[in-house]
Amino acid sequence: MNNDRIVIKETKVLSDNWYILNKVTYDYQKKNGEWETQSREAYDRGNGATILLYNKEQKTVILTKQFRLPTYVNGNESGMMIEACAGLLDKDNAEDCIKKETEEETGYKISKVRKIFESYMSPGSVTEMLHFYVAEYDKAMKVHEGGGLAEEQENIEVLELAFDEAYSMILSGEIRDGKTIMLLQYAKIHALL
Repeated sequence: MNNDRIVIKETKVLSDNWYILNKVTYDYQKKNGEWETQSREAYDRGNGATILLYNKEQKTVILTKQFRLPTYVNGNESGMMIEACAGLLDKDNAEDCIKKETEEETGYKISKVRKIFESYMSPGSVTEMLHFYVAEYDKAMKVHEGGGLAEEQENIEVLELAFDEAYSMILSGEIRDGKTIMLLQYAKIHALL
């Protein structure tokens, strides 16, 4: 960290139950040269990767559907979210991670992926940076039904949707996940299908 306008004074762990929630106290130099002390909480869950699987010939995409507690407690009545496949990097590099997550969650074994960009998804409170990928798929790549890992308590439904239907689900509010919206918009802008 090399910003000479920031001086970290203290980092206090508030929770390390699921991932790590830190309270960071720091001095920040404002544009006018004055220094002020600020305190913020930052949730560190590591970095992740996400992917949009698409089939040019069929004009379809593979998405997932699963229960997401934070959305449920914030007014999403069913708690169910339609999303692009994603996962945390753990000790893997981003490309290896997304290939592994794709097979676990969707049942498709892919070998070629293309990285399109990286993005902080909630920079005001979460340290995570997501690596975004796209990859073509076809029926021959299906090696099992998907659904995620039981030991990770994943109960994932795999959805194969027409791209136009998936894209219209953004406007209807059926898709409200940021990473998925970004991937579908990338596919539309770059005419992947």
